[in-house]
Amino acid sequence: MLDKNKQIWFIGIKGTGMAALALVLHDLGYKVAGSDIEKYTFTQVPLEKAGIEVKNFSANNIKSNDEQVIVKGNAFKQDNVEVAACMDKGVEWQSYPDTVEEIVQMHTSIGVAGTHGKTSTTSLLAHVLGEIAPTSYLIGDGRGKGVEGSRFFVYEADEYRRHFLAYHPDYQIMTNIDFDHPDYFKDQDDYTSAFQTAADQTKKGLFVWGDDKRLQSLKTDIPKYTYGFSDTDDFQAVKIEKTTTGSSFNVVTHGEDLGRFEIPLFGDHSILNATAVIAVAYTEKVPMEDIKKGLLTFKGAKRRFSEKDFGDIAVIDDYAHHPTEMKATIQAARQKFPDKELVVVFQPHTFSRTKKYQKDFEEILRGVDKAYITPIYASAREANGDISSEDLTANIPDSEVIDLDNIADLTKHKNAVVVFMGAGDIPKYEDAYEKLL
Repeated sequence: MLDKNKQIWFIGIKGTGMAALALVLHDLGYKVAGSDIEKYTFTQVPLEKAGIEVKNFSANNIKSNDEQVIVKGNAFKQDNVEVAACMDKGVEWQSYPDTVEEIVQMHTSIGVAGTHGKTSTTSLLAHVLGEIAPTSYLIGDGRGKGVEGSRFFVYEADEYRRHFLAYHPDYQIMTNIDFDHPDYFKDQDDYTSAFQTAADQTKKGLFVWGDDKRLQSLKTDIPKYTYGFSDTDDFQAVKIEKTTTGSSFNVVTHGEDLGRFEIPLFGDHSILNATAVIAVAYTEKVPMEDIKKGLLTFKGAKRRFSEKDFGDIAVIDDYAHHPTEMKATIQAARQKFPDKELVVVFQPHTFSRTKKYQKDFEEILRGVDKAYITPIYASAREANGDISSEDLTANIPDSEVIDLDNIADLTKHKNAVVVFMGAGDIPKYEDAYEKLL
C-alpha cells in the first residue's frame, strides 16, 4: 500500500509506464526514487527534472518494508539483483498495475482501453478535463502528472498480458477490439474475453465505439453508451467538415445538439476520439463550452501524427503498427497534405504480428505513392521468426527495403509527406533522414 511516510522505490523506473507513474506519485506528494540500467533513455529526462533520484541496480537499494514500498516493473524477474534482494530479505513488492489501481480508487477515474487509439484518446481526455478541473493522468508514452486534490484521474489501460484487469475505474472508454498481441492471446475470443472482464470491473459507465461488433457484444450491468457516426449511436458526430487545418463537427445525443466542436486533428479516428471525450464529459456534467475550448488547444500526443517540416518536406512520426492504425494515419496524411506525394516508411513490429497481418500490410502499402519497409523489429519477447521485410516488398509494386545504409534514398522525394510508422526503434531511421535534410 502506498504510504507518504515511506519511500516509494521503483525497480525499473525508466520504463515508459513506470516513469510516468513515478512522476504522478511524486506530484501527489510521495517520496519517490528508483533504479534502472545505466543506458540513457528519453524517460529519464522528466525524472531528473522533477528531482527524482535514479540509481543503478544494486541489492543495497532494497530496505525493509518499514522503510520502503517496492514497486516492481513487469519486465523484471528473479535474475534482477534487486528482485533477488527482495526475496533474500523477505521484502514484499507490488506490481505496476496494482499501484495504478490505488490511484484509480482515489479519484473519479476514467480508463481508456482498446487495441488502437489509447494514447491519443487518453492524452486528449486528460488535456480537456485538465482545462476545467484538477486532473491527474498516466499515459503509456511515458507522460504522467499528479495534481494534489485532483477530481479526475485519467489513465491508459493496456490490455497486454491482461494488465488492465488490475483496475476498477468509474468510467471506461473502449475504442475497439481488433485482435493483437498474438504472442500472448490465443485467439480473438481470448482477446475479447479480457475486455469483457474489464467491462465487468467498470463501476459507472462504459463508452464504446458503436461500429465495433465485439464492443457491441459486451454485456454489462452499468450504462453502456455508444459513440460514432451512426443514427443509432448515443453520441453521434454529425455535420462533419474536414480541412487541411483540422476537423469540425456537431455532437447529438438523443435529439439534443451539444454544439459545434473543432479539433486541430486529422482523420475519422480523431473525430471519434473527440466524440468519446465529449460523451464522458457530458456524463460528468462538464460544461460543453469548456470542452470546446479544451479541444481547440490540444497539441497532440507523443508519436501520434507528430509533424516536423523541412521546406517542401513534411515528416510525420506515428506509432501505427497495426493495419487499422496504419489506415487511420494514412487517411489523416491525405487530409492534411492532399497535394503532396505520400511516402511511407514502415517498420513491422514483431515477427508474429507481421505474419498474422502480412496481407493487410501489403494491401495498405499498395495504396500509398511509395512504400519503404525497414527490417522487422525483433522485440525482447520474440527474437526471430520465419518472415522478412523482403516477403512484404515482393507483393508491393515499386516498394523497397530500407535500412540505415541506404536511408539517403528518401532524399530523392520532393514536395512529399514522409510518414514513419512503427512501434519499435523506427525513430533511428527518422533521425538519420532528418540529418540528411
